[in-house]
Amino acid sequence: MCSPRIVQVAHEAAGAPRVSRRAWLGALAGATGAVVASGAGVAVAQEVPVGSGAVVDLTHTLSAELPVWPGNPGFVTVPVAWHDNGGFGQNALAYWEHSGTHIDAPLHRDRNGVSVDRIAAADLVAPLVVIDISARAATDSDAVLTVSDIEAWEVAHGRIPRRAFVAMYSGWERRLATPGAFLNLDGEGRTHAPGFAPAAAEFLVAQRDIVGAGVDTLSLDQAASRDYGAHTAFLGAGRYGVEMLANLAQLPPAGARVIVGAPKHAGGTGGPCRVLALT
Repeated sequence: MCSPRIVQVAHEAAGAPRVSRRAWLGALAGATGAVVASGAGVAVAQEVPVGSGAVVDLTHTLSAELPVWPGNPGFVTVPVAWHDNGGFGQNALAYWEHSGTHIDAPLHRDRNGVSVDRIAAADLVAPLVVIDISARAATDSDAVLTVSDIEAWEVAHGRIPRRAFVAMYSGWERRLATPGAFLNLDGEGRTHAPGFAPAAAEFLVAQRDIVGAGVDTLSLDQAASRDYGAHTAFLGAGRYGVEMLANLAQLPPAGARVIVGAPKHAGGTGGPCRVLALT
């Protein structure tokens, strides 16, 4: 039920190595006329729900106003069908894969890694661990989640379960209300925001065998990083990441489960996803 011009552009682009954003958006406009270290004997954190049985949406609404990584184009939605002309409404969407609350497939960092459509479905449902570094992040934009933070969490809650999903909560989403504060650019145009220390990422993979990791910022790494060690540690080991999570403050540190509604397009390096927590 796309407009004829949208269908034509899709067919013309088939098999081409790349379709430019300009051509795609131009076609849209033309078609519409608008534009974690614990020793032996430490109990494993409970995987059963400990809360009220609520479902918490960990997903930001994808819109043109939501910040994206500097240099990436924003999300675009254009109506292409209308209820009063044919009976159905439909939008054409244009966005880069790593927009909004989104998943990083191993392929995003590792050229030999699996694409998003090949991530095991069983790994997209997991015990959820939330490690809070928000007090430190409130005074240090370059704060990182460390092995010491993981050890402190395990002292309080037990050993991180095998095949868990570990999320860093920094409180960063509170900055969305202030223009420019979420990206937090310095004078050189470099963004500053918390992330995982590479050593913590390596620990979680090698010592805790997690399925993936998430952050409430735009990057698994401290945003000012230029070697992307956390990305390399997670994705290079075949784990996935989820960036720009929402509402982590509503969750207990342990006991919830996460469901990552990942996209499934062939060869994808990631994509926007709906992430839910069951408490």
